[in-house]
Amino acid sequence: MNPRYILYIHLVLNDMILLTTFTLIMVLSYIIYTLNVSFCIFLLSIGILSTATNPFTLAVMAVECYIAVCFPLRHSLICTVRKTYAVIGLMWLIGLLTVLPDIFYALATESLDFFHSRMFCLSANIFRNPVLKERRDVSNIVCLVIIWLTLFYTYFQIICAAKAADSKKARNTVLLHGFQLLLCMLTYIYRVAIEGLTFLFPRGGLNIRFIITILIHVLPRLISPLVYGLRDTMFRKYLRRYLVCSIHKQP
Repeated sequence: MNPRYILYIHLVLNDMILLTTFTLIMVLSYIIYTLNVSFCIFLLSIGILSTATNPFTLAVMAVECYIAVCFPLRHSLICTVRKTYAVIGLMWLIGLLTVLPDIFYALATESLDFFHSRMFCLSANIFRNPVLKERRDVSNIVCLVIIWLTLFYTYFQIICAAKAADSKKARNTVLLHGFQLLLCMLTYIYRVAIEGLTFLFPRGGLNIRFIITILIHVLPRLISPLVYGLRDTMFRKYLRRYLVCSIHKQP
């Protein structure tokens, strides 16, 4: 019933979906190399959708933290459970708007044989029209600007409030949160980084893709349990309680 932990659970589930999808794509790309186009579209759609919602989730969590620190008396009125679920639904709607146009355009322009063929599972190989690439670049820039403006304002206000209250833990949490978000925002340059490094080192395409995926998609997700889980007093208390209970129940 706490909006903060609802957002945290949503972040963890979203990270699990994203990591599972990208791991599956990478493993299949190494083993089989080419995948059925329809199956690839399914995997890419899940990956793109979860990737799009991740930075927005972090931004909403920053706003919730800003309200809790700067407006503690109004926090329970502004951050309710119903509003939290509504915001989560809105984030997934925005994510759908980023991937559905590509799918609909491919269905309208590509032949039926294309969807039964096999290709290396890349977004550029499936959604091949240059207009789609330009649309993705524009949407990424717009999302990047909106999220960064939100974060700069909220973090500045939180740091000022933490400094006035001499709260070292709050400042450290904000810094860790900012570092994690900075890593997550690298998602918007994922394709550019791979294309640039592949152009410089054309023989190491798969290795470059694997390393960039680890740095941009996997590493930021490893920080979430540290920032929002183990460092949280209430979460740590319940984790210890249920962990001890599960150990005692084992035969």
